[in-house]
Amino acid sequence: MRAWIVDHEEADTRRGLRLVERPDPEPGPGQVRVRVDACGVCRTDLHVVDGDLPTVHPHVVPGHEVVGHVDRLGPGAERFAIGDRVGVAWLRHTCGSCRPCRRGAENLCVVPQFTGWTHDGGYAEQVLAPQGWAYRLSRERPDEQTAPLLCAGIIGYRALRRSGFRPGDRLGMWGFGGSAHLTAQVALAMGAELYVVTRGAAARQLATELGAIWVGEAGEHPPVSLDAAISFAPAGDLVPQALASLDRGGVLSLAGIHVTEIPPLDYQRHLFQERELRSVTANTRADGEAFLALAERIGVHATVRPYPFEAADVALDDLANDRFAGAAVLQVRP
Repeated sequence: MRAWIVDHEEADTRRGLRLVERPDPEPGPGQVRVRVDACGVCRTDLHVVDGDLPTVHPHVVPGHEVVGHVDRLGPGAERFAIGDRVGVAWLRHTCGSCRPCRRGAENLCVVPQFTGWTHDGGYAEQVLAPQGWAYRLSRERPDEQTAPLLCAGIIGYRALRRSGFRPGDRLGMWGFGGSAHLTAQVALAMGAELYVVTRGAAARQLATELGAIWVGEAGEHPPVSLDAAISFAPAGDLVPQALASLDRGGVLSLAGIHVTEIPPLDYQRHLFQERELRSVTANTRADGEAFLALAERIGVHATVRPYPFEAADVALDDLANDRFAGAAVLQVRP
């Protein structure tokens, strides 16, 4: 199979990726092999490729928004049949026995595995997945519309919940890319008053088109105090700005796996009056199932920039430089 691997020493592309040929992977016990049709391009992939996340698996294949079809079953794999359409997401496996797992917080497992970071992901023609961690997908939604839901959508949904958002609240978003524009549709369907701060002109236009009440440029503050907010940008210097925009009792959730250093916070301005700052760590399978069902019910639509499989490095570079609005998707099998 063909696969993109992280290789900073020998890569001849702009983002430290190299396209190689590898033997077709064989599924182990309880695993399925998925023939990849499409794979979303997520900002977490950038963190893996650029070294913001530590190297766990040298020459790893990135990608964790995978849409494809099961084409081989490992020993004991009975959940899916050959030909079933499935999705493979970021959280690949957890131990099930540590304290967080036992209390239902599998996203906080002490020894988790991740698609496209600790194990090879979907920037390839085939990928392996434990059967219990693949999502069964309907056949109606096109591949390029489905792929961004599997991380950008699921993580955004968890970030929305972590923000304490309630129907009808004033909700702020800092950054408006692949995850934010999907999350916004969920919040707006629940009656949110949406306020967006983002640096890209195309992203600001998309936020306006989706129904944001107010859209500002980087450094601007919403004209009202917010009940809840989410920062999708990996920039720590946005955290004080977002906290300062919260009303009393407001909550800011940080949706990213990586955030640059956060400047010192002033207790009176940023945290007093029971304002809260919360992180978001991966997701549970229950989050994934709930969001995918909700996305179908309310008709969440991804704004997508498709790229051919051979242009994975270009897609990542365009993402890093805000050259498109919405989400990028690799067409692995056009």
